[in-house]
Amino acid sequence: MTEHIENLMKLAVKNKGATMRQLDKLDCEESLLDFTKLHWHILEPGRKMIQGKVIEVMCEHLEAITANQIKRLLINVPPGFMKSLLTNVFWPAWEWGPKNLPHNRFIGASYSEQLTIRDNRRCKAILNSTEYRDFWGDRVRLDPDQNAKGLFANLDTGFKLATSVGGAVVGERGDRFVIDDPHNIKDSESDIIRNETLRWLTEVVPTRINDALRSAILMIMQRVHEQDCSGLIIAEELGWDLLCLPMEFEPDHPNLSHTKIGFKDWRTKLGELLWPERFPKDYLENELKPSLRAWGGTYAESGQLQQRPTARGGGMFRKDDFILVNEVPYASGGEVVRGWDLAASTNPRAAYTAGVKLMRDHEGRIFILDVKRIKGESYDVDKLIRQTAEEDGLNCLQDLPQDPGQAGKAQKSHLARLLEGFNFSITVESGKKNERAGPFASQTQGGNVYMKKARWNKEFLNEAALFPVGVFKDQIDAISRAYARLLKKKVSLTASSPIIIT
Repeated sequence: MTEHIENLMKLAVKNKGATMRQLDKLDCEESLLDFTKLHWHILEPGRKMIQGKVIEVMCEHLEAITANQIKRLLINVPPGFMKSLLTNVFWPAWEWGPKNLPHNRFIGASYSEQLTIRDNRRCKAILNSTEYRDFWGDRVRLDPDQNAKGLFANLDTGFKLATSVGGAVVGERGDRFVIDDPHNIKDSESDIIRNETLRWLTEVVPTRINDALRSAILMIMQRVHEQDCSGLIIAEELGWDLLCLPMEFEPDHPNLSHTKIGFKDWRTKLGELLWPERFPKDYLENELKPSLRAWGGTYAESGQLQQRPTARGGGMFRKDDFILVNEVPYASGGEVVRGWDLAASTNPRAAYTAGVKLMRDHEGRIFILDVKRIKGESYDVDKLIRQTAEEDGLNCLQDLPQDPGQAGKAQKSHLARLLEGFNFSITVESGKKNERAGPFASQTQGGNVYMKKARWNKEFLNEAALFPVGVFKDQIDAISRAYARLLKKKVSLTASSPIIIT
């Protein structure tokens, strides 16, 4: 009798185990999050998966792509939020097996092909695991003849291709084009490299999908520049669903999420954390933020963490650091220089020509007196420079940049004739834009820069707040040149006139 009871108990335990495994399978087939939790140990056997609302939200939006509710999805999220694992490892394996879509073809791209190859290897580890084969081995059969590290396939015509931004996709088209961090942070300041990435996104990626009605393009990234891939999609209103998840909640964030499944950020308080279980407040304030600021300044912090490429008050320059005044104490004397940054094009995306008039008085205070700005052809620029010199008079030095090389010599001769009768200086620009702007930025941060109240203030301050990651840098380049010239002049110290501050 005792032996019979023991056998019954063993059978019950065995049946319970089988029932639990069937429930796990059903849960995985309904939920990408449950699938991820069940298979986490395969990739991270020594590290527990840290759950959080943010992971649930990202999984829900990937599920919406699978359900054909979303076809273009842009996710902006800080680094360290399982971007690659969710989108390029767990999700493909989930679609092939649990969702019974082994025919789906995945193309994965990042700024480095080595990263997508890494994720191919991780995905295959899941597909070849005992748990996965036991549940969905009958649905997903890998093709032994196509099992390379950069491209592997199954016997139902599905494949997973690893490539890089701008890399060849060998004529292939996918049902899922997954772009994971298209920009390398160290190259984000390069206009040439960034523009190549934007061209690839707009001209190559859309041609590499199978079905215009059902294929999807997913991009997940942290913001690195105002003109990065996310910036282009948002600015041009290309119709992508946006899931924007800043590290700390901002009710007035400029790019609030808007997705077809009706997502609304669950946080309500300013500064509320996105994933406090993994990134608590103490770690953010005492380790992560100081590290980002050490080299990239506040705009690195605001881009990568807050998904806005400039801080709320500004990056290298903060709007509040410029002191607006109704009147400028000209009686206090000082040196006056107008620095120029030159361009000649009417293209909407082209730079402006800008001339910023700066005064340093006998107390060493800096005053921004005037800004001229135009987007025009060469003759329009010449006309503006000449008229401005006439307005400024002989007491104001016109300081202009010279192009390098032989073309610069001809340009210098042309400008000299244009400004005949006026005081001017024409020199070759040197150093990076942010390095040239550094000395003037230090003056603003020290509360030593005053700005005459005028109509041009708003455009100037907006550009300054975005520098050096903004679209336009002409006014800051001009003022950096003007200040550098003022530093070369000797100004004796005398009593100063009072300043009227608004």
